[in-house]
This record gives sequence, structure tokens and C-alpha cells, in this order.
Amino acid sequence: MSADSAGFAASDVLADDLQKVLVDVTALSLASKQLHWNIVGTGFRSLHLYLDDVVAIAREASDEVAERMRAIQAVPDGRADVVAQTATLPAIPEGVVSTAEGIDHAVAAITAVVATMRDVHEKVDAEDATSGDILIGYIGRLEQQAWFIRSLADRG
Repeated sequence: MSADSAGFAASDVLADDLQKVLVDVTALSLASKQLHWNIVGTGFRSLHLYLDDVVAIAREASDEVAERMRAIQAVPDGRADVVAQTATLPAIPEGVVSTAEGIDHAVAAITAVVATMRDVHEKVDAEDATSGDILIGYIGRLEQQAWFIRSLADRG
């Protein structure tokens, strides 16, 4: 942790941890939109709308994390090749996806992003509580979306 006339500056570790979150939330936005466009079957509309909610949260998170990185003098990298090479989300299948499969893929993608956030949170929070708070907020919102989407499969 350092401070100079420009204010607080992130360590390399903090910048790297926030970069991990940035690429995962960016990938989540893309994966969720891919599913959104290509799901078919019973329960289509509900899943379609939930996926739009996930996209909105992921886009908001990517912007907030990237802007936080700049505020603490780190450089975010959201280029497509960087996201493709470093994101931790499982692959989304090409083509049409049934709603049942879409539910599984959406929950797996959200779970991967939340796992990244939880994995880095303690270190992030120890160095910069403001960045830690950002992660906590998105963990809660994404876990809620995973619950909503998972509930679509509970037809019992």
C-alpha cells in the first residue's frame, strides 16, 4: 500500500486480483448474452429475462471494477483476447441450448465468477476495503441471480 500526491496506489497484487475479477465479470456478460440469444424450450421467457439481469449486473460490475482500478492507479485490461485467455468461466456451448442446459450453464458461469471474487476478496479487502466492499456487493447480487435461475429447474 502506498500513497503519494496522486493518492492511494494499488500494489501489483491488488491490481492483479482486481484484474482477475474484471475479466471474469466481462466474460460473464458475454456468456450470459450468448445463452440469452440461444435458449429454447419450456421456461424460455423466465430464463431469457433472468439472463438479461445477469448481463446488466456483470456489465455494471466490469465498469465499476475497471473504474476502481483506475482510481487506485492500476490499469484495467478488458481486451477481448485478454478476457478469452484468462477468464475462469466454463465454456458455453455453440448453437441452440435447451432451457435445462441453459440453467446449468448460467449457474456454473455465475458460480465461477463468484468463486474468483471470494478467492481474492480477503487479500483485496486487507489492502483496500473500498475495493473489498465492491466485491461483496456483487457477490451478493450474483449469488441471488444464481438462486433465481437455479429455482427454474425446481419443478417439484
